[in-house]
Amino acid sequence: MSRIGKLQIAIPAGVEVKRDEKSNIVTVKGPKGELQQYVDERITFEIEDGHLHVKRPSDSKRDRSMHGLYRALLNNMIVGVSQGFTKKMEVIGVGYKAEAKGDHQLDMGLGYSHNILFDFPKEITVQTINEKGKNPVIILSCIDKQLLGQVATKIRSYRKPEPYKGKGIRFEGEYVRKKAGKSAEK
Repeated sequence: MSRIGKLQIAIPAGVEVKRDEKSNIVTVKGPKGELQQYVDERITFEIEDGHLHVKRPSDSKRDRSMHGLYRALLNNMIVGVSQGFTKKMEVIGVGYKAEAKGDHQLDMGLGYSHNILFDFPKEITVQTINEKGKNPVIILSCIDKQLLGQVATKIRSYRKPEPYKGKGIRFEGEYVRKKAGKSAEK
């Protein structure tokens, strides 16, 4: 039995889970929104006492891998529509800045000759915190964990943390191991 797949998912009040048998698309509706996900036809689930149980038909390698995958995806959907997901990113570097323009656009000055304007999908909201004497913080919020991760990684790719001074965009709490420069050889 898959260690992840056998775990039951608690369904909070106000969250509704439905599966369309023809297209195998699971729809999860909650107070924050609605998400849809295709689920393999061999994977089934039951709802008992406010908990979702994901089941597989056999112990073949494919069924075992799909069991854990779809359990994790369904759990992320349920958490997303009930609580939502948030990622915080720090912009570290002298002169580096980030500023939200509306809810769906970010203006970043990252040491290039021009500012970078990044347009977000409508599902994601962005905020920035710019306090004097502290690094700017970018806060991304969304109900779709996968989309949030993709967008956060795209923003980070504009200026990854470099190993000598640590300048760049990093996730909050991310540790960047620093290298010694040339002067450390003597």
